Amino acid sequence: MAGLTAGAPAPEGITVHAQSRALEISFSDGAKFRIPFELLRVFSPSAEVQGHGPGQETLQTGKRDVALEALEPVGNYAVQPRFSDGHDTGIYSWDYLYFLGSQQEQLWQDYADRLKAAGLDRDAPMPPKGAAGCASH
Repeated sequence: MAGLTAGAPAPEGITVHAQSRALEISFSDGAKFRIPFELLRVFSPSAEVQGHGPGQETLQTGKRDVALEALEPVGNYAVQPRFSDGHDTGIYSWDYLYFLGSQQEQLWQDYADRLKAAGLDRDAPMPPKGAAGCASH
């Protein structure tokens, strides 16, 4: 099984480009993507970023210069990156990496729109955890 969806394109090659801060991945259907580390980090599939349901997402900022420190395989279906900001809880299935690569233009636009709506800049530092008006229990 290539990813989480039967019949989905399988990864054939994956290269970390540290200098240009991009993950290059090629798939069995001929698709090849160069996904910036920032996009990977901003759209991490982790609960820390995505939340546990609709409306619980945490808008990520200050990730332009994030580096990829490690990339570990997860079974035969995913990889788990460790980013220089300490984030290491996202598990990226091959399907999700294909989605990120094929939808980059739209994802960047969605991200820019969300930043604008929140009155934030992409390079603004992330607020400390719990400082965004979340109640502590």
